Amino acid sequence: MRIVACYKYVQDERDLRINPENQALVTERAAWKISDYDRNALEEAVRVKEEQGGTVYALIAGASHVKVSLKDALARGADEGVFIQEESLALADPGITARVLAKAIQKIGNCDLVFCGEGASDDYAQQVGPRLAVHLGWPAVTYVSRIKVEGGVLRAERKLEDGIEVVEVELPAVVTVTGEINQPRIPSLKQVMGAGKKPVQIWTFDDLALGPADLRAYVRNQAVKGAIVTRKRLVFKGDPAEVIFKVVEALRKEGVI
Repeated sequence: MRIVACYKYVQDERDLRINPENQALVTERAAWKISDYDRNALEEAVRVKEEQGGTVYALIAGASHVKVSLKDALARGADEGVFIQEESLALADPGITARVLAKAIQKIGNCDLVFCGEGASDDYAQQVGPRLAVHLGWPAVTYVSRIKVEGGVLRAERKLEDGIEVVEVELPAVVTVTGEINQPRIPSLKQVMGAGKKPVQIWTFDDLALGPADLRAYVRNQAVKGAIVTRKRLVFKGDPAEVIFKVVEALRKEGVI
């Protein structure tokens, strides 16, 4: 099988701070990482390869600074890295990203399965996977918590709000995965060292024959602001039964219940 795991390189949300004066995000000291759900996508792609055989391509599109992420992706079990390098992709909306990734997958050729995270850790737009499937003309199976590939057919369990849905689709297909699907492996020192020897292809828009129409943005991000939450510290003392009534009354006054 030829399996593609798409991923995004994002700033670690644990390192983000909020400027209390204007609610702007302070990102200067934030470390970078592979988006959490995309780690699940990479892990599941490698697990399918280990079961079925084949090749896993770690695919990322972005500005030049995200190239360093390929070593981490390859250390996690991918066989080859593919990087679409273009500085303008740092501000790309999900529509542009999906079109670029679709062109890259078509250039890789003869792919059977594409994995994406259900959403990125930064904007959590949840659009790239479904949009990618439309551009490829493949079925999309979203919010997948378990899969089984057998005989050219993908059987997947989808986690919904009110239950679990089981679906089957013929390959090729695009799958977006939830965090419950697996526990991403932690690369060993040997895997990290070996990642530097794996092949990496770097493509540009010219290599993918992408024109202005492909790169037209329909959504522009004007600003991102952090939510400042003010918490009231309510302390009640006394008999537990009386305290419970006081807590309930306080919550009613706040409109919580």
